[in-house]
Amino acid sequence: MTKQPTARGPRPRLAHVRRRQKRRLRLRDWRVRARLVALILIPTGVGVVLGAQQVITSWAAAGQYQRVLEKAELGDAVVELTHQLARERDLAVYFVAAGRPDGRAEPLRRQFAPVDEAVAAVRAKAQVLTPDHGESAWTITQQMISRLPEIPATRGIVQSTQLLALPALTKYSQIINAFQQFHDQIAQGGDQEALGNSVRALSALSKAHDAASQQRGLLAAVASAGRFQSGELERFMAARAQQESEIAVFRSVATLDELQTYDDTVTGTLVDRAEAIRLRALAQVTGGGRIDLDPDRKDDAERWFEAISGTVDGMWTVQRRLGESINVQSRTLQDSARRDALLAATYSLLLLLAVLMVTAIMAQSLVRPLRRLRTEALHIAGVRLPRTVRSLHEAGDGTTVAIPPIGVDSLDEVGEVARAFDEVHREAVRLAGEESRLRANVNAMFVSLSRRSQTLVQRQIKLIDGLERGEQDEQRLASLFTLDHLATRMRRNNENLLLLAGQEPPRRWNKPVSVADVVRACLSEVENYERVTPRIATRSAVSGQAVNDIIHLLAELVENALSFSPQTTSVVVTAAAIEGGGAVLSISDSGIGMVPDELAQANERLAHVPTVDVSVSRRMGLFVVARLAHRHGIRVQLHLNDSKGLTATVFLPEALLQPPAQPTPAASFGRPFDISDSWAATPPPVVPPPRPYSPAVGAGSADWPSFATDPEPDKPSTGWSASSIWPGVFDTPGARARFDLLRGGPGPVPGGSVPARAISVDPLGTGLGVAPVPDPDGYLPIFAAVKSAWFNHDTSDGAWSSPEADAGWSAAEAAASPANDGTTASGLPKRVPKANLVPGSADTPSVPKGVAPIPQISPEQVRDRMASYQQGFRAARDDICMRSIPPFDAGSTTREEGP
Repeated sequence: MTKQPTARGPRPRLAHVRRRQKRRLRLRDWRVRARLVALILIPTGVGVVLGAQQVITSWAAAGQYQRVLEKAELGDAVVELTHQLARERDLAVYFVAAGRPDGRAEPLRRQFAPVDEAVAAVRAKAQVLTPDHGESAWTITQQMISRLPEIPATRGIVQSTQLLALPALTKYSQIINAFQQFHDQIAQGGDQEALGNSVRALSALSKAHDAASQQRGLLAAVASAGRFQSGELERFMAARAQQESEIAVFRSVATLDELQTYDDTVTGTLVDRAEAIRLRALAQVTGGGRIDLDPDRKDDAERWFEAISGTVDGMWTVQRRLGESINVQSRTLQDSARRDALLAATYSLLLLLAVLMVTAIMAQSLVRPLRRLRTEALHIAGVRLPRTVRSLHEAGDGTTVAIPPIGVDSLDEVGEVARAFDEVHREAVRLAGEESRLRANVNAMFVSLSRRSQTLVQRQIKLIDGLERGEQDEQRLASLFTLDHLATRMRRNNENLLLLAGQEPPRRWNKPVSVADVVRACLSEVENYERVTPRIATRSAVSGQAVNDIIHLLAELVENALSFSPQTTSVVVTAAAIEGGGAVLSISDSGIGMVPDELAQANERLAHVPTVDVSVSRRMGLFVVARLAHRHGIRVQLHLNDSKGLTATVFLPEALLQPPAQPTPAASFGRPFDISDSWAATPPPVVPPPRPYSPAVGAGSADWPSFATDPEPDKPSTGWSASSIWPGVFDTPGARARFDLLRGGPGPVPGGSVPARAISVDPLGTGLGVAPVPDPDGYLPIFAAVKSAWFNHDTSDGAWSSPEADAGWSAAEAAASPANDGTTASGLPKRVPKANLVPGSADTPSVPKGVAPIPQISPEQVRDRMASYQQGFRAARDDICMRSIPPFDAGSTTREEGP
């Protein structure tokens, strides 16, 4: 048979997909969308990279100008600090040179407050600076911050010690010089020439301002003392030279507006007076006389200090304006850089969006039909075509199916490919229809041959039944019984062929059948049934519509267990109820088992009905079990047991089970037994409740679920004895008739009697004898040995009464408290002979009315039976104690299904 494709959606493991995955880097294996993207991605990427670079550059420039602005703001604070500190220096020098009078101390102390405010402003602005503002700027800022604590110390020295004027001037100047170095670092990181020139102009003017301030302090000290002290003249001349030099630098780098601002600010009467006083002092020094700056006034030092302060304050005003100009330029450059960055980002984004839009439009016009073609082609290959093939396979008549075309109606190459694929699809469906018709014909041949063979087997079974009814020799009867089982196996193989062809089972049962009878019926369809040990712990019944299928399923599993286990071992069949509903049956053997891979594969086949293919011929039983289980929702699972054999667990759902039917009075045994009669119509003999059991070795009980009806284990049981769970049930003619019906035996027999199959050794091990006696109603001699009191011909009392077995059990309950005749000298009870016997246990068996007594069994027969019993007892004891598998000469090491 051809393997049917499964509908599992588009399969990613198609040949072209695999090739594309292996050769992903080859250009001809790229998708069309990828090629289109690659076509436009390179120029678009170049444009995006250039735009991003422009954005990054502009944004970095904005950051640089932001840092320049922060340094410029700190520079403004430094300008304020140097101006106020220079004034404090000059007042301190004037105070020291005047002899530290109280009148000069008050102006000095008033100057402390502006200096302290400027120091606080510098500290606040300096916190913003980081190493990103430039290594030099960061280093100078740290040095500048470290010199701030020297200001209060210098004040204390000036006020409380006899420090001279020139050393005091020097200490203040050292602090001021540390601050003036910062102006050179403001423009660091900027690439604007105008901004750099403004910063250099500010630095030069700041130094000129400091030089003018030094002249103010020195000349005030000289005016107070009346002459230049040692080194003061040189210091005064150096300060004058530095002022002129820095003013020259300022004029060389400052803009016209900045020069105009300086000329307009540093001018006036005070500036001219200061210049005149300076020239007079230098002239007096040259003449060698006393320094008298203003002969008309005694406070010529005050007059000089006031005049030169006009020049110093004018320079400070120009410095502030230069600082403001630098701040404005830095902020303007920063805003411009940010604007350039935003414009570059906007233009790049618009360009990218335009390119992507055009690319998307062009790509969609090419990719959309290709995607539609690919999607529908994969859907056809993975879903529609398998579904159509499956529907044709299920229909079996090869009906023509209309094939809708792929939804690509363009006239380009993609549309031509779509039309070609439609033709391929139609041809595949046509071939599938022809294959379906061929398969239907083959299945019809299978069904025809199977039914013919089944008819012949049925006739063969009927002929064997006739031979069994008339046979009295035990050996020939056993041979006939074995032949009967072989014929039953042949019939089951025919039913397997019907299942292979998809046909329903020919045998149906319309009423519930107990699980015990179902197990017995399955044993009638296998060879070596005497090796099977049934242990039934449930009274549930199986629904009639599922009886034959479950019998067939169990027969396949039991047959497999018998075929792949040593002849000296037994196969245990157990049945029990499950908590919450349902029942579980297990078939355990002590055979060769299966390797894990084969076991997993077998369970997978049992869970999902396999497709009919060549492998079914090797594992026909597995296929049949899977199909029967799937038909009724039964779950079958294989697993290894403790004896390294295999255990097949069958879970029957609650929907297939019914409670056991209540016993009803039996009809006359002489009437014909119709196939429509239920097994429950013939009440079973009254038997004691099931005895506790424990699974034998290899039963795999450790893997079973918890059963609601599991009794407490008593002791192991290795056979089906007369005191088993259902003693004598299989020994009655009615039960035998039911057994024949499930096997598909002959129907009603003319003459009104039920055909009873004579047996020498019961499948469950009861071992019955034979006593021939003539009977006008077909009452065979062997039936006399298995007849139960249920079928007593004495119908004198038609009223229903409790069976004799109930009285026996009542007596057994009374015997549970044994009667005794006192105690012995050691305190042991004395037993009364025959006082604790159950009625019927020691009496001479009575012969049924109208039936000849059973002849005496010969000593040879007794010896054979005892030898068989001893052999079975030893085998069971070895099996339980040693838990070992006897040597088994198997043809292979793997387990395969039998035919």
